[in-house]
Amino acid sequence: MKNKKKFSLNTFELSPIKFLSDTKKKIEYFVSDLKETKKKEKIKLEKKLKLEKIKEERIEEKRIKKEKLEKIREEKKQIQIQKKMIIDNEKQVRKNEERRRKIEAKQIKIEQQKIKDLEAKKIREDSRRLKEEELRIKMLERQRIREEKIKIKEEKIKEKEIAAQRIREEKEKERQEKNRIKEIERQKRLDEEQKIREAARKLRYEEERLRETENRLRNLEIERQQELERQMLKEQADQRVKEEELRIKEEKIKAAEAEKLRREKEEREQKEEIRREEEKQKRIDEERLQAIKEKEEEEKRIAEENRRIKEWEIKFDEEQRKKEDELIRKFYSQEPKSKIDENELNGNKDSDKNKNS
Repeated sequence: MKNKKKFSLNTFELSPIKFLSDTKKKIEYFVSDLKETKKKEKIKLEKKLKLEKIKEERIEEKRIKKEKLEKIREEKKQIQIQKKMIIDNEKQVRKNEERRRKIEAKQIKIEQQKIKDLEAKKIREDSRRLKEEELRIKMLERQRIREEKIKIKEEKIKEKEIAAQRIREEKEKERQEKNRIKEIERQKRLDEEQKIREAARKLRYEEERLRETENRLRNLEIERQQELERQMLKEQADQRVKEEELRIKEEKIKAAEAEKLRREKEEREQKEEIRREEEKQKRIDEERLQAIKEKEEEEKRIAEENRRIKEWEIKFDEEQRKKEDELIRKFYSQEPKSKIDENELNGNKDSDKNKNS
């Protein structure tokens, strides 16, 4: 600590004037350098723009020359195309003449084939009508058989219903007769019981006269209980009879309802079968009519097309004839002026010869 050196801040002090002067010099140098750099860049840019302008002018000159060359080539090409078209037209004229001769021969064949087609069509239509008539007869026969079967089923159902009604009536009569016999027997039994009771009471009265009061009370009680039991037995028997009658009645109602449902089901099935048959026949008729309609429309369209083509051919032939007459008239009125006219005239004469032949 004793040997520690002491530093003074005065050694680090700078002169402000000197610092400002140095800074000013640096700024001036920087500004001058920047100006010089901008000037150089401006010169370079101007040179570059001049070079680009010269380059664009050269490119434009090349493009103009190229367009002129392309235009010359295109004109030459058009001339060649025109010449080729003239040659092609001459060839096409010869081909058309040859084609006309072939078409005439083909037209004769087509007419013959058309006659054959009409005959074949007539045969097919006759066959189709016969087939439709056979189908209609078969359908009517099937319908007649179905109606007979339905009638037989209905008669059987009616017979079954009559037989069942007769059986039910007989059973009802038997039941009523049994009930009447049971009622007579019950009444007879009650009468006998009453007689027995009266005899027993008389005997007991004669035999037990001294104990009349006591026995009367006991007998009355016994009689009341017996009457109550008989009443209960009678009510139970009546209840069983009524329950049996209700059960039988309910079974009859259920049977009648089941029969009605079965009959309604059969009627619905029959109606559904008839409806399906009618719908099937209707679809067949619609398809047949649609096919006939399409065929007629196709024939009409073909006839209309043939008529239009025929009109065009007549018009074309008339125009061609007029042109040929005009060429012949010119040929005989004055000398041909060019080789093309001579060729056209020769071609027309050949076509006349072909037509005459």
